[in-house]
Amino acid sequence: MAATNFTTEQAILKEVARQDRNRRAIRIWLACVLLVLFALVLVGGATRLTNSGLSITQWQPIHGVIPPLNAQEWQDEFDLYKRIPQFQILNKDMTVEEFKSIFWWEWAHRLLARTIGVIFGLPLLFFVLTGRVERKLWLPLAGIFVLGGLQGAIGWWMVSSGLEARTDVSQYRLATHLVTACLIFAACMWFMRALSPHSNEPPPTRHSAKLAGLIAFMALFQIYLGALVAGLDAGLSYNTWPLMDGAVVPSDLFIQSPGWINFFENPKMVQFVHRLGAYALFAIVAINMIISLRAAAQTTHARRSVVLFVLVLIQAILGISTLLLHVPLDLALAHQAGALIVFGFAIANWRGFYGELPRQTSIVVRD
Repeated sequence: MAATNFTTEQAILKEVARQDRNRRAIRIWLACVLLVLFALVLVGGATRLTNSGLSITQWQPIHGVIPPLNAQEWQDEFDLYKRIPQFQILNKDMTVEEFKSIFWWEWAHRLLARTIGVIFGLPLLFFVLTGRVERKLWLPLAGIFVLGGLQGAIGWWMVSSGLEARTDVSQYRLATHLVTACLIFAACMWFMRALSPHSNEPPPTRHSAKLAGLIAFMALFQIYLGALVAGLDAGLSYNTWPLMDGAVVPSDLFIQSPGWINFFENPKMVQFVHRLGAYALFAIVAINMIISLRAAAQTTHARRSVVLFVLVLIQAILGISTLLLHVPLDLALAHQAGALIVFGFAIANWRGFYGELPRQTSIVVRD
């Protein structure tokens, strides 16, 4: 009987070790996906800030991987660009050499997007076929892959909005594209965190998990508002702080009719709401930190609340600096990077209240 129990114990330990190795491998894979997603969002931001997003006027998922390789191919690509309003209205004096500078941003953005599909899809297939992914994760991870494919279609839907009647892309579609990217980022972060070891410390209060979820949602909403600001070039005007256009609450916020449209198409209103969102997020994160430190100062949850507050503080400084300096490319990209870091940490912090995902095991111990 003792020998049987010893054998069973060995089998259990071996299975636990195997699951540990598999979960570690999946975490490393998801971390790599997150890094490439982070780079993709930053290159996408640079593409928008340099007005490069309309430089490639066709969607060629396979052939589009290969850029122009000679002078004639560059001229052909440039001739396609000449057909759209952005060239005809804004860039009619542009040369082929100048066109190359905006082409490479968009090409790099699309290449990274394709790379994400490979980095996510092939390892996922390998992990599933070799039994390294627990069955309960198959559907969620497949869902992330499908959402990534949909994101490619959303990207082209966004670009197409600027090819006929506009000189830039629709701010509505830009915001949809960015938010979808953030949802993919959040899902990868959520499952990476779910497969990580957790402390067994209780939350500071019974509302801590809900507050963490609220913070994550507010961070995502701020990113959405930031996309509207970028889409309308709203950051290039009203470059003062803390006052805006000389007032705490500027005039002409509802200058357009119907009133609701100002929240999406009036640059002044969009920037003002983005400021209010930043103030609200800062206040909630500060309150969360104070509550956590008072209720459970020595816990991991409290330490995370401090880190989150510091990240939001740095992001606020970057946002104000970007505004005051009239949106220089480097600061604007740092601000976008900060937004994604805050959001990613908020998601990880939220998931931290639910503990490690329960393990799957096929071991059955019989008397």
